Amino acid sequence: MLALAPGFMTCAALAQAVPPIRAEATPPVARAALDRQEIRAQLAPRRYTTIAAEIGAKISRIPVTEGGSFRAGQTLVALDCSLQQAQLQKARAALAAAEHVFGANKRLNDLHSIGKVELEMSEAEVAKAKAEVASNTAVISKCTVAAPFSGRVAEQKVREQQYVQPGQPLLEILDDSVLQLEFIVPSRWLIWLKPGYAFQVRIDETGKTYPAKVQRIGARVDPVSQSIKLTAAIDGKFPDLIAGMSGRVTLTPPSGQ
Repeated sequence: MLALAPGFMTCAALAQAVPPIRAEATPPVARAALDRQEIRAQLAPRRYTTIAAEIGAKISRIPVTEGGSFRAGQTLVALDCSLQQAQLQKARAALAAAEHVFGANKRLNDLHSIGKVELEMSEAEVAKAKAEVASNTAVISKCTVAAPFSGRVAEQKVREQQYVQPGQPLLEILDDSVLQLEFIVPSRWLIWLKPGYAFQVRIDETGKTYPAKVQRIGARVDPVSQSIKLTAAIDGKFPDLIAGMSGRVTLTPPSGQ
């Protein structure tokens, strides 16, 4: 058996001689600082869309300019549809002629002076002319672009007297009656963060703080970052707020969360 040098202590003796190191609890102030997180958020309109041309024509008038407000149903773009109007008149004239022939053939049929096939053909011509009128009427209805909702013009992509093609973007519009906040939070916060939760948001562009409430919680948690998307709404009307502004949302989880 090996002899230990003088002054050398065994592991057991050393463990008894040195007191164990105890982990200090995180002070309440430090814990609150860790839990209190500043989250970036951006203001977004409740609804927005791009208005596009449905027919090929020249733009005659754009009543609402970029940045302007409009009401639901108001005309945003008017197209010059003089050619389409002429085609509709032609279709109506053809319908009148077909109805006249069909009426005459029905009277001849009562006198047994016309064949059944000829009568049916004249009736089919009436149906064909009616379909042509309906088609041209539908085209004419596309000559004015009405607002699907109340809001403002975010961007004007065309100018008056410009010829546009079907599907070409005309205006970008948005509904800013309610501005929404979109931001990401840790998924563990779902224990206490529910729809209707009130908080404050500080907007960078104005330097002011505004009240807001959580509206919706995302349908899926990101398994990698363990986070989820939240949508909130500014609680009240503030004319100085514009869609696209961003700021900081400060949320403090309840004690123990």
